Amino acid sequence: MHRLLGAVREIVRHPVKSFAGERLQEVQVAAYGLFGDRSHCFLDETRPGRYLTATQLPQMVTYQASFVGEQRDDRYPAVRITAADGQVYDWEDPALLAELERLSGRRLRRIVHPPQHVPRGAIEEEHLLLVSDASLRELEHIWGRSLDHRRFRANLVLSLQEPQPFAETAWLGKRLRLGEVELVVVRPCERCMIVTLDPQRAERDPSLLKLIHQEYDNCFGVYARVVRTGRIRAGEAIYLLDDK
Repeated sequence: MHRLLGAVREIVRHPVKSFAGERLQEVQVAAYGLFGDRSHCFLDETRPGRYLTATQLPQMVTYQASFVGEQRDDRYPAVRITAADGQVYDWEDPALLAELERLSGRRLRRIVHPPQHVPRGAIEEEHLLLVSDASLRELEHIWGRSLDHRRFRANLVLSLQEPQPFAETAWLGKRLRLGEVELVVVRPCERCMIVTLDPQRAERDPSLLKLIHQEYDNCFGVYARVVRTGRIRAGEAIYLLDDK
């Protein structure tokens, strides 16, 4: 029995790990998640095998990254990066690397994962991260101030037909269908300090993470794995496939 849950309100891809993402109207979902999501990263040479993220350098969330140009399955389009001061860089610009090294005090190296496989770790802990509009509104109400969903770095923001806060926690172990794509919801997303960062200015407010820890056992949103690849579009209907 299939049950209509709602629709995809927003699709967000992050071409560069820990940079701000881009809103999409349509995207291919690969076996690892959204095509090109977290495909471009900065390796922290002071911590072998580890990426530089906003945990170490909060200002990273103020850099806007997007793919520009024709997209193909075997290669990425060019990546355009806009800093908070309006300065525009491309991915290979040595000035961008020098700026991040200066701000972080670390030696960095660019890395680009192939379009066919962005590994776990770069792509966070699972393929896709989902949050619902009802949960966002409830958290905003409890927190008592405006809440930008970009703090949570979700790939899909869902608009629920029955706007019950945290309904997504009831989907664990169940399958969702979005257009051509099928996902299985695997677990809640445990939150870290990145949610405390204002996406515009990178200013930190620990009260939000403290609230999530106290009220929701430090979890917000759910992770999903890709079961069937395909294309999805903003406004796509979402069905729960395992509803009895």
